[in-house]
Amino acid sequence: MFRKLVAIEPVSLVPSAEKALNNYAEEVVVHTDIPADDEEIIARIGDADAVLLSYTSQIDRYVLERCPNIRYIGMCCSLYSPESANVDIRFANERGITVTGIRDYGDEGVIEYVVSELVRCLHGFEQEPWERMPREITGLKVGIVGLGKSGGMIADALKFFGAEIAYFARNEKPAAAEKGYRFMPLDELLSWSEAVFCCLNKNTVLLHEAEFEALGNRKILFNTGLSPAWDEAPFARWLEGDNLCFCDTLGALGDAKFLAHPHVRCMQVSTGRTRQAFDRLSEKVLANLSEYDG
Repeated sequence: MFRKLVAIEPVSLVPSAEKALNNYAEEVVVHTDIPADDEEIIARIGDADAVLLSYTSQIDRYVLERCPNIRYIGMCCSLYSPESANVDIRFANERGITVTGIRDYGDEGVIEYVVSELVRCLHGFEQEPWERMPREITGLKVGIVGLGKSGGMIADALKFFGAEIAYFARNEKPAAAEKGYRFMPLDELLSWSEAVFCCLNKNTVLLHEAEFEALGNRKILFNTGLSPAWDEAPFARWLEGDNLCFCDTLGALGDAKFLAHPHVRCMQVSTGRTRQAFDRLSEKVLANLSEYDG
C-alpha cells in the first residue's frame, strides 16, 4: 500500500473507482482542476509516493527531480510509447519509478463517430452529398493507415456496410488477410482509396508531400489519432483541392487556423470520451494499481 496517492488533475475515474483508490493508499488526494504549471504540479505531489494524471499535464525531468518520494505514476490516459507520453518515462525508470498507462478504452466511441460522419457525408444529411447524389458505403474503396485496435475496428465496421477494405501497416497481418483485407504499400493505398482513415499513434506522421501527391484530389480523409498524421504544409495545399478532412479534436487537426477551412469538419469533441469509456478507463487504472508490486 502507498503512503500517499495524489491525482494531480481530473483523471475521469467513475465515482466507485475513485472511492476504491482508498484501498491502495493510506491517504488519497484528488484534485479537480488542472495545475497551472510545473511548480503547482510539484506542490500538489509534495511527499506523495504515488501519482495519477491524465493527458492534460506533463511530468518531466524537472518535476521528477523535485519529487523524490515518487514510486509509482499511473497515467489515466493512452500510453503508446515513451516518446509520445506526457511523462518522462525513461528518466522515471532510471529513478526506479514504475510508470503505467492504459490503452483501448475509448475506441468504440471513435468508431461510431467515423461511421456517423461518413454516412452523413455520403448521403448528404444537412450537407451536399459527396457524389452530388446520395450513395451508400457499399463498394466504397476504404484505405486504413495503421491497422491497430481502432483501425481494425473501423475496417470491420465499414466491411459490414459493404466497403472494400485495404490497409497499410508496418507488417502484413494474417488475420486481416483472412477477412479479405488487402495489404498495400502506402502510396498505392492512398492512390487507390476513395476514403482514407489514419489510425496512428500520437506523434506518428506518415503523410508528407509525396503521400499527398499520391492521395490526389476528390478524396475523404479521416484522422482518428491524437495528433496530426501529416506535415502541415502539404496538408494545407491538399485542402485547397476538392477534398474533405474529418477529425474529432483540434489535437488531431493541428493548427487552429484550419478550423474555419470549408473543407475541414472538426467537431472539437473527443468522441472516445463516453460513459462506457470511463468505465473501461477506471477498470484499467485500478488493475494497474493492483498489479504494482513495488
